[in-house]
Amino acid sequence: MVGSSGTQALAEIGVIGGSGFYSFLDDVTEVTIDTPYGEPSDSLFIGEVAGRKVAFLPRHGRKHHLPPHRINYRANLWALASVGARQVLGPCAVGGLRAEYGPGTLLVPDQLVDRTKGRDQSYFDGETRADGQTPNVVHVTFADPYCPVGRRTAVATAGAGGWQAVDGGTLVVVEGPRFSTRAESLWHAAQGWSVVGMTGHPEAVLARELGLCYTSLTLVTDLDAGADTGEGVSHEEVLEVFAANVGRMRDVLFDVVKALPEGDERNCLCVNPLGGQEPGIALP
Repeated sequence: MVGSSGTQALAEIGVIGGSGFYSFLDDVTEVTIDTPYGEPSDSLFIGEVAGRKVAFLPRHGRKHHLPPHRINYRANLWALASVGARQVLGPCAVGGLRAEYGPGTLLVPDQLVDRTKGRDQSYFDGETRADGQTPNVVHVTFADPYCPVGRRTAVATAGAGGWQAVDGGTLVVVEGPRFSTRAESLWHAAQGWSVVGMTGHPEAVLARELGLCYTSLTLVTDLDAGADTGEGVSHEEVLEVFAANVGRMRDVLFDVVKALPEGDERNCLCVNPLGGQEPGIALP
């Protein structure tokens, strides 16, 4: 078991996604992480991709037993940071809010809208943790929620591999686990938002608070209810499209891992999010 002090640098890049992204690697080490925020969704699975050490974390657990609103996002990001990951890729399945963003579209968002309810979305809430440490109340800048370097790398790498990604757009994150009503979907589309998902928040802001570079890669698995004249999206439809594209997404992710800058070369808005504010707790 690895503690949360960050003393062991086992990986430099984190990938939050399912077992399909690492299960075929020859040499994977399972590491159990203990965090001040409880248990992550699962163990970390650490392997090597293109000479880079990568920690894979099944977002919903290896048995997919955690719905979006019950994921321990704080523990997940803390666990990745504690093993040395400083850049995080967050692939996720989404619904398209525009007719041109049909199933199979890869979109790399540059903006995020939070419509979740009651999720713990900060490490700096002023509440004393179980280990007795009390964080200060800290406010981080979040105008641009995703790492600009990671975004550019993902878009360029996907295009070079033959999958032209949509460069930019707004991901609206809803609570789930239910899908949107037609009225909700039409409202989301009317705001000019691009895709809708259930897990992209608070991953992005927690990564920012820890000084991690976070890049979201969204795979459209369906046209959301308001953009669809049929019966509306079903879970079976989402799984079918995701399964058909998981190999393609894995190839893109691994190419992005290879292309990301080395950890000591990071020079972006993610590196110093606190701007001199004292966190009051030891960060991983």
